[in-house]
Amino acid sequence: MTFPVIVFVLLMILACLGVAWIRRVAIQRAILDHPNERSLHSIPTPRGGGLAIVVLVIAAAIIYGIVNGFTRGNLAYIVSGMILALLGWQDDVRTLSPKVRFPIQFAAIAIAMFGMGYFDSVTIPVFGIWNLGWFGIPITFFWILGLINAYNFMDGIDGLAGGVAFAAGLGWMALSSSFGGFENPFPLWLALSVAATSLGFLGHNWPPARIFMGDVGSTFLGFTFAILPLISAHRGGDALMFGTAILWTFIMDAGITFLRRLARRENVFAAHRTHLYQRLVISGVKAATVSALFVLLTLLGAGLSLAWGRGVLSVGPFILFGLPLIWVGLSIYTTRRNR
Repeated sequence: MTFPVIVFVLLMILACLGVAWIRRVAIQRAILDHPNERSLHSIPTPRGGGLAIVVLVIAAAIIYGIVNGFTRGNLAYIVSGMILALLGWQDDVRTLSPKVRFPIQFAAIAIAMFGMGYFDSVTIPVFGIWNLGWFGIPITFFWILGLINAYNFMDGIDGLAGGVAFAAGLGWMALSSSFGGFENPFPLWLALSVAATSLGFLGHNWPPARIFMGDVGSTFLGFTFAILPLISAHRGGDALMFGTAILWTFIMDAGITFLRRLARRENVFAAHRTHLYQRLVISGVKAATVSALFVLLTLLGAGLSLAWGRGVLSVGPFILFGLPLIWVGLSIYTTRRNR
């Protein structure tokens, strides 16, 4: 058994045990998710299980730094990740307003960008590489901010956020090991940690869930997946495209839903059940089926990214046009089921 496999299994077991302990504490301290307008569960359920993912991933990042030497980027990830996790945990315990959450998120993102830089170019399949120049600064800022909150919005049914994190982590493991994994092993180490701990968490969260991830886990995972392309060997050009293709389901569902609600002049921060994954469950599709579908679609995005990175440019049109068409098909199917 190779060292990465041993680490993966160890982190998975520790995460599973950690979530079980957090569940007991959450029940004792009444840290519960009560059903509301957004919820698809009917009974109060413990939340905050994502804390186990946070602790283990941050610990893995610290161990990596001790063994290989800390860099400004590594330290920025650890500091920013801890700030966002603490903010998420406070939100799980007492529910914070957007006026409190966003300034702290802005500060964490600023620290991350100070340590990791920003995207200076982006590859758009079919259209080629676009140099961003200084415009890359706001693009990077809103990319991180958007993914932090998109992942939080998408943590709404059993197994979804954890399952997609596991699949996306595997995707980034494949990409990192194929492109620059030996020159810059930190992204591979980070992706492995996320995949392993998310799988351990799923032991308690796959439908029917015994504990929810909570904001502590979802915002931290969104942040991690946002900075993985920033710290990868392909930071310029392909990296941002890889990050988008791997999490394309979450980006499209959260993004389209946000824009639609904004156009209708609805309160975009108010609880709701209009995401595609929510409407699928409301239409009668089992939560386990929906979560499994999103996992498979995440693996599809990762596979296309890997093919593109290996020079199979013919997958470019499918990434740019095929994935959105799949989403359109799912949207039409869901609308018909809800009539």
